[in-house]
Amino acid sequence: MFFYNIFCWLYRSGIRIAALWNPKARRWIDGRKGLFEKLEAAGLASKGPLIWMHCASLGEFEQGRPLLEAIRAQHPTIKIVLSFFSPSGYEIRKDYPGADLVCYLPMDSRDNAHRFIELVNPSLVLWVKYEYWYYFLIALKKKQIPTLLVSGIFRPDQPFFKWYGRLHRYMLDCFAHLFVQNPESAQLLGSLGFSRQVTVSGDTRFDRVAAIATAFRPIPEIEAFCGTRPVIVAGSTWDADEEELDHYANTHPELRFIIAPHEIDEEHLRDVEQLFKHAVRYSIWKERAAESGELAVGNKQPVNTLIIDNIGMLSKLYRYATITYIGGGFGSDGVHNVLEAAVYNKPVVFGPVYDKYFEATELLEAGGAFSVSNAVELEKEFDRLLTDGAFCEQAGRAAGNYVKNKTGATKAVMEYIQEKRLLTS
Repeated sequence: MFFYNIFCWLYRSGIRIAALWNPKARRWIDGRKGLFEKLEAAGLASKGPLIWMHCASLGEFEQGRPLLEAIRAQHPTIKIVLSFFSPSGYEIRKDYPGADLVCYLPMDSRDNAHRFIELVNPSLVLWVKYEYWYYFLIALKKKQIPTLLVSGIFRPDQPFFKWYGRLHRYMLDCFAHLFVQNPESAQLLGSLGFSRQVTVSGDTRFDRVAAIATAFRPIPEIEAFCGTRPVIVAGSTWDADEEELDHYANTHPELRFIIAPHEIDEEHLRDVEQLFKHAVRYSIWKERAAESGELAVGNKQPVNTLIIDNIGMLSKLYRYATITYIGGGFGSDGVHNVLEAAVYNKPVVFGPVYDKYFEATELLEAGGAFSVSNAVELEKEFDRLLTDGAFCEQAGRAAGNYVKNKTGATKAVMEYIQEKRLLTS
């Protein structure tokens, strides 16, 4: 416990120092001010059954969202509290209408955990994928509040499976049940003695992307931009991805490119504009060219690249692609969400760093995705997919079938909740 408390203290101290110049760190601190007063004013503890879902960030929210919405559909009067640790999740989803209250999770400590749980008074807690906070989990266990891990993923290099992972193993024991994404995770947990309370349910992200695709609505400005040309949609791109992509975009004016950067601050958007010579931002395109479908840049050449300068559109944009490219694979953290593209029956291309993400590996094995190591390989893959229509269609179909065959994780968790009567007792 000593080292864990030191870690928490160092984390808080580091955030306070970083907040002097880092806007995200400042939001992390400011967003937690007055949190307990906000919870007290909501009076949630006296309003009947309540679900608390915690997500580290935006990606985990999208993962847990199908479950929240399934619960709301079956129990329309139940209260829902949604918490985030990261500003990137809270700032985007703080107005999510499916929850009665959206808030930050206070930094882990004995006092914070006790006070938060007393004020929220949950009947059931859903912890999405990862991020384990000792004092919160221990407090939930002591109060005998059922806590489920949803879409968990485990790897041998995690602390749970190391000699020094005693504290982490104790946190695992705080969960009433662990729903994991794959058999490998279940086997690892089994090696620690966790077998009875583990279910391989799959990943609720498959259900989420399937729901998004089903609810798709056309975006007229995007349709005007794409016209009848082949389209490459590059989503969640970082600097390294954009530097691999720009040559192909600049030398293929007959194609249409849609670039959705992972970071959309003004400095980065200007950098993207420097790389892609015939580009326009979506906000400008929407204002000036949605009807005509044409817009000239400074050198009077027609635009062939659209830079998305907002958050929230990306999952719909893949619907317009001939080929999709998913960013992150040229960085140490690895490729981003490949499922948002695959669900639309589109072939998926990404960089060489994907080993942490089983869905990327399985999509490669299914023939629906292609990994490239540099710009030369990237351009060859694009050329092959664009010139061989049958091959491109086959790859897209393989991608779509892969997602379709993996849906159902939400149903598995819901059946457990119903069987154990976690919301009716």
